[in-house]
Amino acid sequence: MEALLSGFELIARIDVILALLVGSIGGVAIGAIPGVGPAVAIAILLPATFAFEPIVGLTLLLGIYGSSMYGGAIPAILINTPGTAANALTTYDGYPMAQSGQAHRALSLAYSASFFGGVFSILCLILMTPVLAAVAPLFGSREIFLAAVLGIVLVIVTHRGQAAIATFLICVGIWLNTIGLEPIQYTQRFTFGQSWLSSGINLIVVVLGLFAISQAYVLLIDKDDAPEPPKLSGSMFHGLTELFRHKRIALFSSGSGVIMGIIPGVGEFLAQFFSYSYAASTSKSPEKFGSGSPEGLVASEAANNAVPGAAMIPLLALGIPGEALTAMMLSVFYVHNVVPGPQLFENQPEFVIALYLGLLILNILVLIFLTFATGGILQVIRIPTRFLGVIVLTLSFVGVYSLRNSATDCALAAGFGIFGYILKRLNYPVVPIILGMVLGGIMETRLRTSMANVETPLDFINRPVAAIIFALIVFVLFFHLRSLLKGWRKKSGARNA
Repeated sequence: MEALLSGFELIARIDVILALLVGSIGGVAIGAIPGVGPAVAIAILLPATFAFEPIVGLTLLLGIYGSSMYGGAIPAILINTPGTAANALTTYDGYPMAQSGQAHRALSLAYSASFFGGVFSILCLILMTPVLAAVAPLFGSREIFLAAVLGIVLVIVTHRGQAAIATFLICVGIWLNTIGLEPIQYTQRFTFGQSWLSSGINLIVVVLGLFAISQAYVLLIDKDDAPEPPKLSGSMFHGLTELFRHKRIALFSSGSGVIMGIIPGVGEFLAQFFSYSYAASTSKSPEKFGSGSPEGLVASEAANNAVPGAAMIPLLALGIPGEALTAMMLSVFYVHNVVPGPQLFENQPEFVIALYLGLLILNILVLIFLTFATGGILQVIRIPTRFLGVIVLTLSFVGVYSLRNSATDCALAAGFGIFGYILKRLNYPVVPIILGMVLGGIMETRLRTSMANVETPLDFINRPVAAIIFALIVFVLFFHLRSLLKGWRKKSGARNA
């Protein structure tokens, strides 16, 4: 009870409330601009948050993370262009509804489903806190090392059809993390006699290059566009009541979003497709899916908004990010010497509770804001893409330079921007590089710490939690290899036929 009151006091501060307001409303606007997305915005703001207290910086970033998908539904429904990648499935049924004159109904239903999914995941997070607090002390260096390995395996496995390139990019990220002085004996690695590499490759420089600067290149090179949004009429409260007609789909989709959010490397996409497939297969009118089904819209939006809250579970409990956005947030923890993991629940429970409350409040703020201000938010869709690209590029370089006042960092970020642009044009994933850098650092540190108590490889799995995680790694690899073998046999059979 004392921790709960302390958490309320922490979140009730003026600076924290302002950060929540700016993050939640700004996140909606950013999500509504096609081609930008939360990763770009968080990457640009990240250097600025280092000057704030941890709770202020994290609530600002969480506001953007949790609210951007609300905004991303607006262009997905109205102009068939998802504002964020996570809203891609929303176009399947949202846009046909808008085309048939039900734009306000589709938007209100999307907002309501997003709110339900967001609140559901936060309640799951809160209810799991006692379990996390009890289990967290069981995780030592070996267990966290194995959990990081499991995270890498899951990232690779979930990139179906691109497992080889995902593996290569994760290895690139791990290698980038090793450049500079190693943390134990301070010997130089991969510096090639260049003094500017001694301090290593900064994670934020890589993040800004791969996400923000590469996206700026895309916006500048592609055809200039400024779509005209349609006019809206009708009440935005209608979706709140209509959602109860589809409560089964909303509950299932939110639950799948929570499960997929907890698993590192999975995220919104698998949660959405799993929920959408379930909704279509159990619907009384499956023929409407893809042509304006309210059930399909609810499945998509409830699932993707349940992921952010659930993604905080491995980040807070183990210090292991599940995707790029939580990896960026991890750097805010480290800058302020707040180490997420087993000790966080024991030593700073009020900090964890304040983050939960912040997530809950931002969903309420966004729903209220969108209910009354959707018409105004529509105007951001009209921003010309090339003008937007110039703004993103300028802010990105300002953010990079502010880190260490280094022109070298700006050159590195520009180089990573070109690399990210190439990966995007080839439809290759960018996220594995970031996760490789973060998880590689965790793996190295935990492995070297645990080696003092390890004599044989079997000593790594001689404790219950370590054995369970190792069994999960073997289980995931086994089924992935089996699916690859089945696919290869089918292709061989088709060729022979």
